[in-house]
Amino acid sequence: MKLHTYYRSSASYRVRIALNLKQLNADEAYIHLSRNGGEQFSAAFDALNPQHLLPVLEDDSLLLTQSLAIIEYLDETRPILPLLPSDTAGRARVRALSQAIACDIHPLNNLRVLKYLSEQLQVTPDQKNAWYRHWVTLGLQGLEQQLASDSATGAFCHGDTPTMADCCLSPQLYNARRFECDLSPYPTLTRIDANCEALPAFRDAAPDRQRDAE
Repeated sequence: MKLHTYYRSSASYRVRIALNLKQLNADEAYIHLSRNGGEQFSAAFDALNPQHLLPVLEDDSLLLTQSLAIIEYLDETRPILPLLPSDTAGRARVRALSQAIACDIHPLNNLRVLKYLSEQLQVTPDQKNAWYRHWVTLGLQGLEQQLASDSATGAFCHGDTPTMADCCLSPQLYNARRFECDLSPYPTLTRIDANCEALPAFRDAAPDRQRDAE
């Protein structure tokens, strides 16, 4: 397997955690998202993913995009140490929590959106950061309430072992801290994140531990 990744890409971060939790090794190809206008727009990467987004996972001749699809593929093809529950209701809950982060929170504050705000709409750095914090706050508030009020929440987002939802939560909170968001209103989220960070699989996937970190 080969993972096309960038150390600060939240979506790549999710897949790195999943690979670590499943104790799978993948070669890495580093795609710098801002150098030389963004290496994701090169002809070579365009052939891998015309959406110009990370991550891309190569598994033999198969090319996979979209972090949640990749994680579910890994879970189905390498079922040892599962990242989705065995029951239908549990799987639906974990998918919903994962999508709340990957589909609702993250797309509004990823790099290409923030660059558009700065370069095309010419908002100030303070205005850009206010945009980021507004959408992150709305998303995390709902997620905190959902997890805090559900008995299915355990040491992790779903029960007492990590799932795909935790693979999504930790990168999102990492980014929130980068933008100096106040996480004190989210004790359930930060408790779960602390449990994640106690595991080598999460720590080793962190951006500052990647070979392409700057």
